[in-house]
Amino acid sequence: MKILIELPTWLGDAVMATPALENLFSAYPDAEVTLFGSYAATEALKAHPRVEKSVVDTTRQGGIRVVKLYKTAKELGHFDLAISFRSHPYSRLLLFLTGSEERHRYKKVNNVSRHQVLRYQDFINTVTGQINMPGPLRLYYPAKSYDRPTLGINPGASYGSAKRWYPEKFAEVAVTLSGKYDIIVFGGPGEKRIADEIEETVRKQKVKNIRNLAGQTSIPELCSAIGGVDLFLTGDSGPMHIAAAYGVPTVALFGPTRHEETCQWQNNRSILLRKEMECAPCMKRTCPLKHHACMKEISAADVLRAVAELNDTHEWPSNTKEPKLITL
Repeated sequence: MKILIELPTWLGDAVMATPALENLFSAYPDAEVTLFGSYAATEALKAHPRVEKSVVDTTRQGGIRVVKLYKTAKELGHFDLAISFRSHPYSRLLLFLTGSEERHRYKKVNNVSRHQVLRYQDFINTVTGQINMPGPLRLYYPAKSYDRPTLGINPGASYGSAKRWYPEKFAEVAVTLSGKYDIIVFGGPGEKRIADEIEETVRKQKVKNIRNLAGQTSIPELCSAIGGVDLFLTGDSGPMHIAAAYGVPTVALFGPTRHEETCQWQNNRSILLRKEMECAPCMKRTCPLKHHACMKEISAADVLRAVAELNDTHEWPSNTKEPKLITL
């Protein structure tokens, strides 16, 4: 049996799909699996031992997309089962053009608040005909080993500036914790400016144990590097979900997005910080009111208190699977 899986486009969504994929693979234990999707998604998930082939979607890169989809579908070939975690009409067309015998496409439901991991599992349950619950997030790159305790900082968010905290505040936290942790700043090529600003601010405080890896890691390298840190500070982002997959103690800052739907899944060493605002969550890429108070009013002191609570193992419940929510 041959299965084609079109992955979610965004890195974080792809990672949140991994529990559903584990259940799908269990339902078809002998199937040959081909992944198709964005570069970030396919790079993150191609290391799974069940994946035979991984193909990056290039149909958006110039030319007539329908024509490119047709050529891509023919190159992918025929499958017994083709599924897409995307609800876009082009995904429906892609599955049709493969001529696969059985086709399933994820349908987004906007009027129900439900964690994205559960949404993806609901979808896969319709494919398999089984009633499974999702397990933890899974990535198959080995976690990096560091010589000293290490704090990872992820200041970026591909969705938009509204999800980002401020570089001077990240730097304040980094300087305060630099006596206990080495510091690594993560980010993609488009987030190098904010990462550079954090590094420069920290170094001005005579802190030398900081490395800036923004724009310097592949997706597999990013997964391994984040997987090995001892503490992670991040906004709502793809790297936040990578940290959850490795069970990294995390402080995650939420502003304009719905934390009930995209918080870390089953990471029992995670604190979620958010500022109570009438206008939040607005789900906008940039602040429509121009004040960005939902993120601006979270202070470095708030984050440091959350870190202290996270590190207090005597107070931390051992039986929880969900992040602890702190509303300011």
